[in-house]
Amino acid sequence: QVQLVESGGGLVQAGGSLRLSCAASGRTFSNYAMGWFRQAPGKEREFVAAINWSGSRTYYADSVKGRFTISRDNAKNTVYLQMNSLKPEDTARYYCAASSRSTSNYTPRTGPGYDYWGQGTPVTVSS
Repeated sequence: QVQLVESGGGLVQAGGSLRLSCAASGRTFSNYAMGWFRQAPGKEREFVAAINWSGSRTYYADSVKGRFTISRDNAKNTVYLQMNSLKPEDTARYYCAASSRSTSNYTPRTGPGYDYWGQGTPVTVSS
């Protein structure tokens, strides 16, 4: 089992920045690829970003590419999502997730590829 706890969400004006953190506990953090997803009210959950176990490979949804950065610190068992140039359409609940299914050439970018999920942290971007 892996327990994931997100933090860092809040209210920010358009154009502002936030950094989300996801602290993991349980099994060896570096064994897992990590992802960030979000779900806005009335919408389906969508992929935001993912990072492989070592941090050497990152992946982003087109909607956040160039604005968001995913990173991880395996010594701290934590994954981060730095969000810059925020837009009102980024408003959502953000979830981190851990995947045991990644390989050297594959990092999941859809929900079913992830085994463990946090409770989420809300992000609201005002216009």
